[in-house]
Amino acid sequence: MSETWMSVEEYSSVTGLDSRSIDDLISHGKLSVKVENNQTYIDPLKGANSVVKAEVKELVQTGGNITVGPQFVEKTIGTILNLHEKVLDAKDETIESVKSENLFLKEALSSLQELYEEDRNTIETLTQQLKLSQKEVEFMRRKYKLMWNKVVDEYGDK
Repeated sequence: MSETWMSVEEYSSVTGLDSRSIDDLISHGKLSVKVENNQTYIDPLKGANSVVKAEVKELVQTGGNITVGPQFVEKTIGTILNLHEKVLDAKDETIESVKSENLFLKEALSSLQELYEEDRNTIETLTQQLKLSQKEVEFMRRKYKLMWNKVVDEYGDK
């Protein structure tokens, strides 16, 4: 499956994490990131596990007891659903892209086959013309040979 990249702002809105938490996850290598045109992009599929662990770690550090409230569960489910929706959208875009690329390649192949047929017909025509020209040259060679032999015989007798 191909990777789906999100900007830091999109990732923050989907996960509900603030930019400081996201920077912390990036610095600890918990998120897969790439930088293009001075813009940082995050792969949400590879970082989902780390986000959930970070939330649980924050709960443990703050309270000592792990009591997960309905907001956390709701937020986690919402995050997972949003990430899943983004992955499905990316998958659909990829499928459409592959379909259009396949159509383009099919049309290109058809065009190449037509050109190949035209070239093959041209080669066949040129081969026939070459054979006719060779026959004509051979005929002219025999004609001149007979003519010159006749001239040599006539002048040789005198």
